[in-house]
Amino acid sequence: MTDQRKQHITLRLDAHQVSINVPAHQEHLYRLAAKALNEKYHHYQRKMQTSSAEQLWVYVALDMAVNLQAESHVNRMQPIEEKIKELNNIILQQLNKD
Repeated sequence: MTDQRKQHITLRLDAHQVSINVPAHQEHLYRLAAKALNEKYHHYQRKMQTSSAEQLWVYVALDMAVNLQAESHVNRMQPIEEKIKELNNIILQQLNKD
């Protein structure tokens, strides 16, 4: 059975505080996510000093979404690539028998 305990945490995202209840076993993931968001926000803040906070958060969201999609693509392709390598090895073994 999965642990359903909730943990109340408060995260700081730049000038904003976000108080939420999260699954206790995922608290560290929420804190890591908040840290990553803040790092991205400050990165864009340094690069685009005249942009509003709202614009910066849009860039952060887009950046994180693109990274998520890229990682998802890699994860989907990995089993296929492994199977292709396995099949290539079988083919090479058969060719070397001849």
